[in-house]
Amino acid sequence: MHKKYNSIYFITSKITFIIIGAILASIGLEMFLIPNEIIDGGVVGISIILSYLSGLPLGIFTFVINIPFFIIGYKYIGKIFTMITIFSVICLSIGVSIVSNLGSVVTEDLLLAAVFGGIIIGAGVGLIIKHGGSLDGTEIVAIILDKRTDFSIGEIIMFFNLFILSSAGFVFGWEKAMYSLIAYFVAFKTIDIVVEGFDGSKVAMIISNRHREISKAIIVKLGRGLTLLNGKGGYDGASTNVLYVVVSRLEISKLKTIVQAIDESALITIGNVEVIGKGYKRKDARKVEVVTCECPEIEDKDK
Repeated sequence: MHKKYNSIYFITSKITFIIIGAILASIGLEMFLIPNEIIDGGVVGISIILSYLSGLPLGIFTFVINIPFFIIGYKYIGKIFTMITIFSVICLSIGVSIVSNLGSVVTEDLLLAAVFGGIIIGAGVGLIIKHGGSLDGTEIVAIILDKRTDFSIGEIIMFFNLFILSSAGFVFGWEKAMYSLIAYFVAFKTIDIVVEGFDGSKVAMIISNRHREISKAIIVKLGRGLTLLNGKGGYDGASTNVLYVVVSRLEISKLKTIVQAIDESALITIGNVEVIGKGYKRKDARKVEVVTCECPEIEDKDK
């Protein structure tokens, strides 16, 4: 019974957030971008252009154009992802149809429309992506091509969108195309924030001969636990120590300052990471035991 309740709650929560995401995207499109002849990227951008040229409702194009991508996604990516994406696109198609009938335009200032429209659309799309769906068939193609070419998913999507946004210049004029680029960039960054969070996690690996001092400084000043790894140089085979620590993106600058203040020659590599589990949460530095970083020499000095 408990498992069944959790399953129902999980599905209901996912559906709710996807609907909210579709509503936000619809508002951003119909109340900010479309009235000012500014477009978004991907299938939505193509749909806006075709809707403008034909006079047909935007919702029809957002669904119809995505159909081939649904089929491709079902075949090459998976049933669950495709079903969630279909539901997301249906919600968006219905949403833009309803909002367009309200006939409400928030602003006619192109810059405000591009920035705030991008933020609202990005928030909506980010919610949908975070809960397993997608509104854009080009993402499905990018995922497939990523496995078959040397280009990354981001590079493939960027290529598609540069082509689509350039097409807007011929339809709406090049000034509107530039505002469309602003809207796309703002939406892209907003999606990143919604999916990863304001303090999205970063992983840092630090190689230094002064690893024990750095370990203690990170624990005391950042309140972060860390892991000490044993490594070996690939060139000379010399033993080395690697510190592995997960921090928020807002702590990256402070981490660099801490490390470089102790060892200017330390090698620091930083990358994105998805954290699952409770051990990552920041600790009160006053309550952290230095022994957790396996640095007995430091512990002895403190005693």
